Amino acid sequence: MPDWTYHPLRGVAAAVIGRRRSQLTALRMLASIGARPAGARLIARGFGHRHPPRHLAGEVAGVPVAVRLGISVPPSLARETVRAMPPLGAGVVEVGPVAAADVRTVREAAAGRSIPVVVRDCGPALEAALAPHVDGFTRGDDPRVVRVSDASVTAAAAVLDDPGAVVLARPGVLVASGPGWFARVTEAATPTAPAPALRDVGRSPRRWPAWWWALLVGLGMTGAGLGAAAITLGPVLLWYDRDYLGMTLHELHGVNHHLVHFLQHDRITMAGTMVSIGALYTGLAVGGIRRGRPWAREAYLASGAIGFPTLFYFLSTGFVEPLHTATAVVLFPMFLAAVRRRPHAVPRWRLVPEGPEPERRRALVGQLLLIVTGAGLFVGGAVISVVGLTSVFVPADLTFLGTDARALDAVNPRIVPFLAHDRAGFGGALMSAAVAIVLVSAWGWRRGEAWVFWSLAVAAAAGFLPAVVVHGTIHYTDFVHLAPVYLGIALTGTGLLLARPYLCAKAPADR
Repeated sequence: MPDWTYHPLRGVAAAVIGRRRSQLTALRMLASIGARPAGARLIARGFGHRHPPRHLAGEVAGVPVAVRLGISVPPSLARETVRAMPPLGAGVVEVGPVAAADVRTVREAAAGRSIPVVVRDCGPALEAALAPHVDGFTRGDDPRVVRVSDASVTAAAAVLDDPGAVVLARPGVLVASGPGWFARVTEAATPTAPAPALRDVGRSPRRWPAWWWALLVGLGMTGAGLGAAAITLGPVLLWYDRDYLGMTLHELHGVNHHLVHFLQHDRITMAGTMVSIGALYTGLAVGGIRRGRPWAREAYLASGAIGFPTLFYFLSTGFVEPLHTATAVVLFPMFLAAVRRRPHAVPRWRLVPEGPEPERRRALVGQLLLIVTGAGLFVGGAVISVVGLTSVFVPADLTFLGTDARALDAVNPRIVPFLAHDRAGFGGALMSAAVAIVLVSAWGWRRGEAWVFWSLAVAAAAGFLPAVVVHGTIHYTDFVHLAPVYLGIALTGTGLLLARPYLCAKAPADR
């Protein structure tokens, strides 16, 4: 479990099954998943994309390690620890002290290991018994091996500045700080360079970096959403809409006096979602990809891989909207350029020192709320897409319209496919935005990353507020229909308020 579930839910788990049992259950769950290659990859990605720099490699007790960061545990926890810690970012597991009764336990724990296992403080006889099964032996008085009981990320990163030092956390560190401690220390110990500025982009498109192309897509999505909103609030129907329907706006209103308002409500929510995607892509470009965050490029890619293919929803509805198609045709090559260009090899983010632990704990609750909101939006977008491509209307829609699909088909068989296009497109855009929200929230939650806060805040405002306003304006106020929107506003607002002091914290030099 990542920190954003560990800390918010640990109190509940302790109350239900007991504090010690809940801790052992969490460790065993991680060990069960991490023992499988696919599970280990899933944990590594879910915990924030570890990318340890080369200078953190070294050795402990003569054993090469990929990262000079690990954990020291008693033999009773060795088996689960050896399987659970590698995906979290540990480079070595130390077991000790070991007595004669622990030899079998250590042997079983080291079997099938994916990282080095060393044993501490055992005599010559035990070393001889364990030598074929473990990678090395350490001493408790070795000054190069620093065993820490303090969960301070800054202190552990400072120790790693010494190329000969190894930091081993005691179990209490992970209990207090959470499973993401290794990734946080690794990132704090990563040297960074200044981020590129606008003047570094240049004039030749062939030399534009990935983050600039991603920014253009974000700005393009924002502009397209604002343009769609202006059309919806103005003429509503453009020439190609009238040509497809064979009807004017006045004639459409004559078919059903709620129909134009229903069309506006679909299109304004779609426009707001497009602006939300634009805000998220702009944040990922400037705050993430520009600063060399590998996860930012992957979040951007995953969102676009959901959003752009939804253009082909027209194969089901039969209505091809020229402006929608033109926007996709213009933005998709830019999207490809952003994901194909090689990102910065050197990290360029700005490190903000860790702050009070209560601040981080509150932010983790906010992080959980944002991820839950994003997951809910994805499910909602999938449902809307399916409805838009099949029945088109939900019961609340028909109640508002005071009619049904058959009656509309009897007047004009193109009205329902016309509405289906907008509804299905909105569902696809909502899924694309939801993926970005989930991944930005899961991978970008770091102290001082104000762009994460503002990207999510602007996206939430652009997505939720137009939906609430347009429903109220046209008097489509069915509570059950709007309940997901109200819940999303409550979860997002609470999550952002809890996380704001953490995400918007500034480095001392900036004050």
